[in-house]
Amino acid sequence: MESLSYRHKAQRRAAGSKPMAIVGVVASGNLEVLVERVLPDTECQVDISTAAEGFGTVWEVVVADFVERRSPGGLKLSINDGGARPDTVALRLAQSVRLIEADDR
Repeated sequence: MESLSYRHKAQRRAAGSKPMAIVGVVASGNLEVLVERVLPDTECQVDISTAAEGFGTVWEVVVADFVERRSPGGLKLSINDGGARPDTVALRLAQSVRLIEADDR
């Protein structure tokens, strides 16, 4: 099991007021993302637990692209990876931010 952690500056705070959200499910070839609104408005942290060791460079690129595109300021994202491909990771990260930014109804 490999643990990775990346911290980035974001352009702005993620919209919305939900304190937390979760998307995905850890199963063969997938992952789950827990997102929490616990950091200062311009910071983002992504913590990853994965059984697929040796892919730190790929994770670093996917996370950096996500932060640049979504500006998830104030959010801590915890990922439990079950061997997801980079495109699935990008999708789940985008879904997690969309969900935490959604209005509570």
